Amino acid sequence: MKPKLKGVIAAIPTPITVAGAPDAAAFVKAAQYLLANGCDGLNVLGTTGEATSFSTAQRMALMSAVKAAGLPMDRLMVGTGAAAVGDATTLTRHAAELGFAGALVLPPFYYKGVSDAGVFAYIERIVQATEQMPVPIYLYHFPALSGVRYDAPLVASLLKAFPDRMAGLKDSSGDMDYARGIAALSSTFAVFPSTEACLAEARSGIFAGCISATANLDAADCAKAFHHADDVALARAVVVRKAFDGKPLIPGIKAMLAERLNLPALARVMPPLVEATSELIDSLAPARGTQAAAE
Repeated sequence: MKPKLKGVIAAIPTPITVAGAPDAAAFVKAAQYLLANGCDGLNVLGTTGEATSFSTAQRMALMSAVKAAGLPMDRLMVGTGAAAVGDATTLTRHAAELGFAGALVLPPFYYKGVSDAGVFAYIERIVQATEQMPVPIYLYHFPALSGVRYDAPLVASLLKAFPDRMAGLKDSSGDMDYARGIAALSSTFAVFPSTEACLAEARSGIFAGCISATANLDAADCAKAFHHADDVALARAVVVRKAFDGKPLIPGIKAMLAERLNLPALARVMPPLVEATSELIDSLAPARGTQAAAE
């Protein structure tokens, strides 16, 4: 297994119908736009995609719609983590059957204080369930939300046990020392921090790129920064990221992308999130202005 995912990957939001289901048609339009405007790949149904707010059946239906639309599966990873290992194995098997380039797997996130052995057993179940269709597995480290960590000893154990399946890790902890430590475990283990600010460092090969929510808005600049060492573009991308500091990230991203693409379904969110207010949108004006200047 040679993971192909690299570079600027947007954590694409999920458009939602009035009835509260993923809007597949609007999703495909947004995905096509992002892939044509700077994104090397997309993270489908991640945190920004509100994956855990949808049922397993809804997630599988959107995954199938992505395949049916003819989107480039070799440029897409999909979130398949779930609190129940049975749901996670079902979702990961479906990702494998459809040909996604990777499955991004949260640790089991309801029980807190669980042992590394327990998390190892969870991943082992998923690996075993997909032995016949060995989709690359990317670990999703987001302890602020999941409450469960993929610490270095656990990642090292997984790499040793399943060297042909552990493709990489997305780090949303914000701890760059952690990300560097995980990247040092293996030269073939692709680590993606969740901020554009890492892209200068990523050019050296330490990281495989970034998987970012704000890349939905600044992908063109991110691509210039990563592929062409354009530090002016990187500075603009960092401004966009900082505009969201302390603000509701997902509703804000969704509102701004909905405005740009004229896709109202993108602005809708699933409970318990609430849609962006006009005050939030106004406060994000620096991000809009920076991107407009770049274009």
